[in-house]
Amino acid sequence: MSAPATHLHPGGTELDALLADLRPRLHPVPRRFLFLSHDKAAHRLDEALMMFREDEGVTLIVDHDLAGPAPVADRLLWAQITLGVESSLDAVGMMAAVSAALAARGISCNPVSAFLHDHVFVPWDRREDALDALAHLSS
Repeated sequence: MSAPATHLHPGGTELDALLADLRPRLHPVPRRFLFLSHDKAAHRLDEALMMFREDEGVTLIVDHDLAGPAPVADRLLWAQITLGVESSLDAVGMMAAVSAALAARGISCNPVSAFLHDHVFVPWDRREDALDALAHLSS
């Protein structure tokens, strides 16, 4: 019988090493979150950076210039910060530490984990503050 794997996915799992190697990178284009009915979302999937299907409808993250007109409440622009460190999907605590560092500065965040990297969406007007918070976290 073989020994059990320490983690199931590629990327690191050691929290201190992950935080030391965050390498946050700001994407230059603001993003928007859209919530659409299932039938309307099907026509927008090619524009989406991310799609998540819920019972009530579909959330898409798109470049702000592709979002089209939106109600005032949905016009908030988001900055996408990609964490350059390759973290495993089963790593424990990294996104909690990132979220806590941003919360300590009063910055809301919406984290999204992909296969190799994690991404944090913060309000566009707080993007520089968020980068500073993440730089302090990884130092």
